Amino acid sequence: QVQLVESGGGLVQAGGSLRLSCAASGRTFSNDAMGWFRQAPAKEREFVAAIKWRLGYTYYADSVKGRFTISRDSAKNTVYLQMNSLKPEDTAVYYCAVDENYRGIQYSPGPYDYWGQGTQVTVSS
Repeated sequence: QVQLVESGGGLVQAGGSLRLSCAASGRTFSNDAMGWFRQAPAKEREFVAAIKWRLGYTYYADSVKGRFTISRDSAKNTVYLQMNSLKPEDTAVYYCAVDENYRGIQYSPGPYDYWGQGTQVTVSS
């Protein structure tokens, strides 16, 4: 059973930075993709970024491209989301997720098999 624990959220002013972490446990990861999603109040959960675990290929939503960077540390089984130039519209609960049946990066939440509990990110104007 895979477990995911996010951390690093908080309150930051517009233009600031945060780094989210997602510690994964339960097994080793190889042919998986790890994704970050976010959900703002009264909105659907949306794709933010993803990384192919073994090869490190990265993918981003247009809204965060150039500002956010996803990375992974295989030795620590941890995925990171470095968020720079934050905007008030980035305010949401951020979730990490694992797609263990990788057949290409998935941009909707449905195909992901495991989810963390989420971490709140609030960007003030």
